[in-house]
Amino acid sequence: MRKILVDTSARLLLLAMLAACSDKHASVSSPSPTDPSQGPGAGYDDAGAAVPAEAEVEDVSNPTTVIGNGTPANCTGDAFVAAVAKGGVITFDCGPDPVTLTLTQTAKVYNDKGSKLVIDGGNKVTLSGGGTTRILYMATCDAAQVYPPGPGDCNTNPGVQLVVQNLTFIDGSAKGIPEGTNNGGGGGAIHAQGGSLKVVNCRFFNNLCDDLGSDVGGGAIRKLDYLVAAGAGPARPVWVVNSTFGGEDGFGNSCANGGALSSIGVSWNIINSWFAYNTAVGHGANSGEGGNGGAIYNDGNEIVLNITNSLIENNMANEGGSAVFFVSNNRTGTITIADSITRNNPKGTFETQNLPGFYVLAKQPAVVENSQILR
Repeated sequence: MRKILVDTSARLLLLAMLAACSDKHASVSSPSPTDPSQGPGAGYDDAGAAVPAEAEVEDVSNPTTVIGNGTPANCTGDAFVAAVAKGGVITFDCGPDPVTLTLTQTAKVYNDKGSKLVIDGGNKVTLSGGGTTRILYMATCDAAQVYPPGPGDCNTNPGVQLVVQNLTFIDGSAKGIPEGTNNGGGGGAIHAQGGSLKVVNCRFFNNLCDDLGSDVGGGAIRKLDYLVAAGAGPARPVWVVNSTFGGEDGFGNSCANGGALSSIGVSWNIINSWFAYNTAVGHGANSGEGGNGGAIYNDGNEIVLNITNSLIENNMANEGGSAVFFVSNNRTGTITIADSITRNNPKGTFETQNLPGFYVLAKQPAVVENSQILR
């Protein structure tokens, strides 16, 4: 039988102690740029789940930094990098038309610039990695980004809440960033270790990370946590609300594992969102070079995955869970799919019986409420 589980505790500790080395990583060729105007809109059109107040868009009426002065000329990747380093609330004034800011270096969050960083694109701003560059990076355990003030070590400290809203992320790349070095592998658009993350009204198209790796993942988003106290992980979930990952053929995100989302030790609340045409392209599963979780890869111990009023379709994993790969190694985690549809997520080499497109090891069988889990 193929080996699926590994000793996650040691791996979590290693990943949580990331140390930044540089902004640059191995050179990769640039694909043709994605045209965001041709991509689908944010969120699942048929969804209508109520959104909790803590998951709503943030108030940006009093920004710390406004990028641009009414024209696209000063709306640059470098201006965005500088604004993120400053922290606070970031908005854009780039003129009446949609704009794309292409980054040549990763925008990095500093942990001593306030407890919340909000980036609001006003539904007109696209952030691009140009096919070579990760777009956003946050890590509480990276000394180069300054350890966060307050109680606890860098893993358990609340750190910064990173909020991205009304934005499009395209062509981000974390290829060539090894696990444990150069800011940690995975997360072509966003890599976040520690702190907390909220994603509202966003689109993610053609973001990538390495094609091969046992655990590396998150073509769009990679989230890592090392929270050992009972209940700590579920109490600090990632919120993904009214957002699209891929959505149409030619716009999907890709990585060895978790074509769209990948995490270790992290809980997620996913509401009114759409995952389609994302791919986990590794092979050999956890004992080899990945290939788990076409759309979502969720690994750890006490973790919770709630998927509500969402559509997961046409994703592909070479190994397990073309829709979702969910493994709670100590069997304390739970997964719930409510008021959602999953379909056309083909079986790789393994999946959970009677749950097409899913591989689940948890405290109990997946809870399915008013949902269609279709082949």
